[in-house]
Amino acid sequence: MRAGKVLFKMAKYDTVIGLETHLQLSTETKIFCGCGNVFGDPPNSRVCPVCLGHPGSLPVLNRKAFEYAIKVALALGCGVQRTVKFDRKNYYYPDLPKNYQISQYDMPIAYDGKIKITLPGGVHKVIGITRAHLEEDAGKLLHDIPGPSSYVDLNRTGTPLLEIVSEPDISSPEEAYLYLVELKRLIRYLGVSDCNMEEGSLRCDANISLKPAGAAVLGSKVEIKNLNSFKAVREALNFEVARQTEALDEGEAIPQETRLWHEEQRVTISMRTKEEAQDYRYFPDPDLVPFEVSSGVIESVRETLPELPASKQERFLGQYGLGEKDIELLISDIDLADFFEKTVKIFSDPQVVCNWVKGEVMMHLKEQGESIESLGLSPQTLAEIIQMASSGRISGLSAKSVLKEVIGTGRSAEDIVRERSLEQVSDKGELEGIVDSVIADNQKSVNDFRSGKEAAIGFLVGQVMKKTSGKANPKVAGEMLRKRII
Repeated sequence: MRAGKVLFKMAKYDTVIGLETHLQLSTETKIFCGCGNVFGDPPNSRVCPVCLGHPGSLPVLNRKAFEYAIKVALALGCGVQRTVKFDRKNYYYPDLPKNYQISQYDMPIAYDGKIKITLPGGVHKVIGITRAHLEEDAGKLLHDIPGPSSYVDLNRTGTPLLEIVSEPDISSPEEAYLYLVELKRLIRYLGVSDCNMEEGSLRCDANISLKPAGAAVLGSKVEIKNLNSFKAVREALNFEVARQTEALDEGEAIPQETRLWHEEQRVTISMRTKEEAQDYRYFPDPDLVPFEVSSGVIESVRETLPELPASKQERFLGQYGLGEKDIELLISDIDLADFFEKTVKIFSDPQVVCNWVKGEVMMHLKEQGESIESLGLSPQTLAEIIQMASSGRISGLSAKSVLKEVIGTGRSAEDIVRERSLEQVSDKGELEGIVDSVIADNQKSVNDFRSGKEAAIGFLVGQVMKKTSGKANPKVAGEMLRKRII
């Protein structure tokens, strides 16, 4: 399957994509029982008769999971279902001990929402949200343990999930990627999930079909599973666009099926024919009585909504006067935005703080691949280092070195500066003799500067720095050299 061939023929077909995002909610306990909702415990150590589906055990809805679902619904501009009903979705897998999943079928908790993405070039596009419904997660099959058997860990069984289903409004793999990035940012702002894809807190199934350009009737839908990163979503969809394009060009029919993404081979593999809703034999769960949601409950949840990204972006623009790209970076993560604002409260130049955050701080974040909290850097410490550099107490190069050591060791900036003798010499009395000797020893550069060669002053400053082992304040040294030479 050659990329060049596909690119040549892409205009013949429209790509139609819809995403189903499964979001694990960060409640203390599971959705229908009291087992702890934590990751990483020994296999099958967080289970009970309820999440294992033992006869006679009864589920009880977790109120916090219910409120988190409403919170997401409101942030996405969804309507909230006033009558809440749960259903049984019947299917058999080894990791589903009850042989059914408690979910929501015809009455999802949220419906008719939207999310706005920004395409390359600054163009905005609105992606519709069809629905969001609460359900319980299944367990996890383990196939990579040495030996002839596969194993099952049921710790995840009963973890609260919110499945968010988009409209088929996504027109390319790149748009799908941007949609997921924006959705994750919004969820992180709400604080209802850590969105950790490596731990399974955020998972995505992608539905894709191709149709003749401009045609009204959609093509056969293919679902792609086993997508464990946003990059994998984009790559799998790109592969499917290429595969389906080639098949349609050759007159082949695209079957409605479920396919798996093979991470190593970078291909999708057929798994099974795609199920329809009737295949799951949905019916109301008899153990969970439908109940009404009052306006008061919805409004009480609305009051807990934080400042969302769009509002924060508008406020940053007016309050800090930063460029749009700088603001976009700062608000890309709520913890990074909070870190910036706390630092600005201490060192009051927003642009200088922004430059440090997007430069040195982001560099260390990318190297360590972790969150801003994990760096061990407080806003107070960053502000202290910036103040040292801005006042000329230490050089900019030394400030970057101090920041690196603070992050690596957790030591205080003050102790590092003192022990490494990093303070610059700014006292003109101390520098006077050194400046005079540099002028005397470098008459050619002095004459070059007098004849208008501005670069010569940089060389002379370098000589002062050399004589002081880098401790002279270059700004002060430059000023002294100019006065003496002129």
